[in-house]
Amino acid sequence: MQTPESFFPREVATGDRGQLAHPAAIEHSKRLVRNLYKVGDKAWSLVGNGLSNQSFVEGPEGLIVIDTGECIEEMSAALEEIRKETDAPLVACIYTHFHYVGGTEALLAENPNLPIWGHTGIQANLKRFGGEVAPRVTRGLVHQFAIMMPNEGPDGVVNVGLGNFYRNPGHAPFTGGHVPAQHTFDTPTKASIAGLDVEFYPAPSDATDSVTIWFPALKLAVNNLLWPTLFNVFAIRGEEYRDPRILLKGLDELAGLGAEDLIGAHGSPLSGAANIAERTRDYRDSIQFMWDQTVRCANLGLTLNETIAAVCLPEYFEKHYTTQQFYGVVEHHIRQIYTGLFGWFDEDEANLFPTPAPQRAQKLINGFGGISRVRDEIDEALAAKDYRWAIEVSSWLVRSDVNETGRADAGETEDRIRLAQALRGVAQSTTSANIRNWCITRALELDGTISLERFRVHRFHKREVLSRPASESLALLRVLLVPEKAHEVEDEILVTFSDRSSAGLALRHCVAVPSSGENATVSMTISHEHWAELLGGKMTLSKALAEGLIKTDDENRIIRYFACFDLATLNS
Repeated sequence: MQTPESFFPREVATGDRGQLAHPAAIEHSKRLVRNLYKVGDKAWSLVGNGLSNQSFVEGPEGLIVIDTGECIEEMSAALEEIRKETDAPLVACIYTHFHYVGGTEALLAENPNLPIWGHTGIQANLKRFGGEVAPRVTRGLVHQFAIMMPNEGPDGVVNVGLGNFYRNPGHAPFTGGHVPAQHTFDTPTKASIAGLDVEFYPAPSDATDSVTIWFPALKLAVNNLLWPTLFNVFAIRGEEYRDPRILLKGLDELAGLGAEDLIGAHGSPLSGAANIAERTRDYRDSIQFMWDQTVRCANLGLTLNETIAAVCLPEYFEKHYTTQQFYGVVEHHIRQIYTGLFGWFDEDEANLFPTPAPQRAQKLINGFGGISRVRDEIDEALAAKDYRWAIEVSSWLVRSDVNETGRADAGETEDRIRLAQALRGVAQSTTSANIRNWCITRALELDGTISLERFRVHRFHKREVLSRPASESLALLRVLLVPEKAHEVEDEILVTFSDRSSAGLALRHCVAVPSSGENATVSMTISHEHWAELLGGKMTLSKALAEGLIKTDDENRIIRYFACFDLATLNS
């Protein structure tokens, strides 16, 4: 068995802002610097303006914009750059996928009636990760994209893998400006845009709505398949399963186009048919290798951890940055493939009914000979730069007791610092931005430099609540129900809002079930505005009742009902 090269203790390099990191990770940042690339005679790609690229293709009738970034400010900056190269009128916008569609309003000043093209699934995907899973998703973004890490010093941000930053600080306040596409499709589609023949090929990658855009006359392809790093089958921030088999199909279709120029959603463009063919071939082969070898090991009866230990990407794939681990890491991609195929149970008996934390941690500590002996073991592992073992053993001490919020994340300060040290050892040894950023963010929390508690509670934003039907936010309360508080509560509430819409939520057997409210046992009336303020922390339930903002015939029953939900303003 081999040890996967997710990280490897070696000489640590120092970045230009004092960051301690793997030298290859520091070098990767140079590929992501801001630059407007000319691609062929009629196209440009702006790299490094944000996390993604904004690209431009000029046709006989004017300029096509491809992807608009995270915000209006980002797209405005891109327009300033392209206007140094061409004054062709804006005649169309195309989205490669839903991640980078937030700056489109910046284009409307030049063309208020701008036609926009994109996959049918974009709007649904934009809503997919808000709502009920918002705290987990937000916390994942904070970890993966270094949002709370310093800019300078040993823990300073190096890059975020696909770009040098999640959001360009120069683009604050990051004003949202998405405009939905009017021309949508979910099958291969041909169109004439800006006087050019354009072909769209659905090509799911890290987004189900990704498309490859082909300009036959220019021999130019624009894609979200081939990145400036090994593809991220698993996103450490938490994402839905990405099936490598579907990605391979998209890469094979891309290779079949015979492009002479290739623009990506991320990274610098590639030119030359032979070069593009080789890069595309190697990229898809690296992904197939991970899939095939995971399946082979699973068929042989290897457990998940045994499979991870057995599968290492061949050295061949280290020859070019596009197949190196600058974003995620191979061993995590193998975990994703295995669990995506077979679920969480890997035929390891120990995983069938594991002892819950912190009881497990306490048993391990006792079995090892007590806290003092465990600390000695950690110190020895740290000295030997055996960070895998140091992290595991340190976690026993940190997770041997619960904190004030009820999570198994307590431990003495010195033990939390030991775990932080082990995590920093990994961070400084890995080429992966995702791993470095996650480990340092967690280390900063462990040593008390930052707090992530606000990302572990559900936060309703007034603007978001008001932007959707009030019934949606009422229904969302079901994932905030605390069973221990609801054992003796059997009520169905009917809430009527100022726009005369209404919705119900039935609480029975410790489950909150959205309903019409027709069988309500208690009812109330509130404006949508005040409901948004109540959920968003601008007022408490008791204040709303006292000031008559909630109309009800049974205040006590309303109070008892909402006390079952884990939201501070509803319990006050």
